[in-house]
Amino acid sequence: MTEGHLRIGELSRRAGVSPELLRAWELRYGLLQPTRSPGGFRLYSEADEDRIRRMHAYQDQGLSAAEAARLALEGASDERPATNVAVPDSSFFADALERFDEPAAQAAFDRALAALSLDALLRDLLIPYLHDLGERWEAGTATVAQEHFATSVVRGRLLGLARSWGQGVGPLAVLACAPGELHDLPLIAFGLALRARGWRIAYLGPDTPLGTLLDTAQALEPTLVVVSAMTPRHLSRVRDELGGLAKTAPLAVAGAGATAALAESVGAALLSEDPVTEAERVASRPGPKP
Repeated sequence: MTEGHLRIGELSRRAGVSPELLRAWELRYGLLQPTRSPGGFRLYSEADEDRIRRMHAYQDQGLSAAEAARLALEGASDERPATNVAVPDSSFFADALERFDEPAAQAAFDRALAALSLDALLRDLLIPYLHDLGERWEAGTATVAQEHFATSVVRGRLLGLARSWGQGVGPLAVLACAPGELHDLPLIAFGLALRARGWRIAYLGPDTPLGTLLDTAQALEPTLVVVSAMTPRHLSRVRDELGGLAKTAPLAVAGAGATAALAESVGAALLSEDPVTEAERVASRPGPKP
């Protein structure tokens, strides 16, 4: 396999394709074949860029995305790794969820769980799938029913993996979604990745009142409190309360709704990368704050 050196943002700029669509193509079709940097980031090669351009050319000829991806891969000069099991399991998982086939989705998840590390399961299967699902829901190509069904299945499996994640003697993280925020899957993924690095997790879930979170932080004295939101308004309307919370415990804000400006204004750290990368960063940092 060709050694990669491009982060996904640079690949996106060079190929003219959004990072979300690149992740979807990687998940669904195995079009991209990244390597890993020493820090765990996915790195892409010129061969990946070439496959993207070939896929675009085939789509311009009127071919479906699946057929265009197949032809782009067949024309690739580098071989696909024979041992890569994540791509087929990812595809089967996504297809089963879209068909509302819960037993098939559970079986595909089981196969992926047996074949992949937890980090790979989260970063290479679930997180890209959720990005893809969110994009398609916003574009109107995925129904509300599909989004709710898929979210329910994924959430159930993640919380199953989270059993007893509060046990142990490691640093404690208190995780909660901001008031009004109901989308908690990225936060659960972050908690699982942090747990895999020896931390303990106290999870308060969606739509957590800031007063409750403050009381919990005062009682538990955690190493870190993380408040997540997918839209900026859920955090901006509790800006003052977040500032008070940051004076009580080390605080980080996360999710698509968290911005550097808001984090700085309330005295919090910003977790802006994917959940696994941020868990690596938090766990590797000495001291009380990420």
